[in-house]
Amino acid sequence: MRYLKWLVILTFWAVVAAFFHYTLPQHDIARITDTETRRVDFGENSIFWSSPDSGNATGQINRDVFFIQAIRENGRPIVYRNEDTGWGWPPYFKFDTANLQTEAADLRSTSDNPRWVVIRHYGWRNEFLSIYPNAVDVRRVDSPDVTIVPWTNIVILTLVALVFWAIWVRWRRFRRRRIDPVLEDVEEGFADASDAVKNTGRRVNRWFGGR
Repeated sequence: MRYLKWLVILTFWAVVAAFFHYTLPQHDIARITDTETRRVDFGENSIFWSSPDSGNATGQINRDVFFIQAIRENGRPIVYRNEDTGWGWPPYFKFDTANLQTEAADLRSTSDNPRWVVIRHYGWRNEFLSIYPNAVDVRRVDSPDVTIVPWTNIVILTLVALVFWAIWVRWRRFRRRRIDPVLEDVEEGFADASDAVKNTGRRVNRWFGGR
């Protein structure tokens, strides 16, 4: 039971960490090499794609999706999808997919004359599952050495930590006042019952021994 308890706790926190890592904004410094529109057929990985752009039909099994291709400062390639989030989750309220694609196309550059940009996005890149992070914003910077402070993530994670701490404190108080006394009464009841059984056993043994 002890190992099962820790397994449940670790699994819970792993799910929480994965949720926030996927949802919270991340920043990549890269240079954009190309932009394209590609027809995508959705399959088992459809959960990692956003809904159709605002105003378009829903329930499609395939549709055209914008993509932004880039090379990060460490030389590794990265591909982003560019989809609206609308009013859904995650709550980025992104409706300017076409505008963002135009801005990204205007910021294209080559390795000989790089133009560095900060690409704000959420999600994961997985080549095996063919999933892509969703670009939310693109802005130009002077060099790849710029420092990005994730203020949004700091604020959100701080608030979440405070909420979990408040819940834990209240649970501890509730357990101390309501649950622990009940458990102590149950333990005392079992102890009394055990003593009664032992005493009965002794009397029975004496009775048979007296005969």
